[in-house]
Amino acid sequence: MLGELTPEEIDTVLRSEAIGRIGCYAFGRPYVVPITYAFDGVAVYGHSREGLKLRMMRSHPVVCFEVDCFESVSSWRSVIALGTFSELEASEAEIAMELLRRRLAPLVPSATSVPDGRLHSSGLPWSVFRILLGERTGRFERPA
Repeated sequence: MLGELTPEEIDTVLRSEAIGRIGCYAFGRPYVVPITYAFDGVAVYGHSREGLKLRMMRSHPVVCFEVDCFESVSSWRSVIALGTFSELEASEAEIAMELLRRRLAPLVPSATSVPDGRLHSSGLPWSVFRILLGERTGRFERPA
């Protein structure tokens, strides 16, 4: 059975997952990239080293965010949201980093999943950002 997720179910999917995908467009081309993230009910928070993703989002801050929960080919949930990217500085970045650490700490860490706290704004490699989510849609499939 196919169906649409309710707003509450959409929030549940966004809160339950830790890996999503940002879709952005700039410089005449689209780009989709996975990120680890934390969701606070309003926005998605992430971090990144300098690279194409940040350059594109800075150039065109309207982005798409997608997350899915896949159990099998006949049992899944997917959420797509439109949002606006912004980089965070100082205290906002520290709050976002703590949210990310709390969300990602229970998971197996990797070299890029949990940053060491060094922020780009201080001249070091990490940039912390927020995607303020707007319109959200969600779909699901489950066995009938």
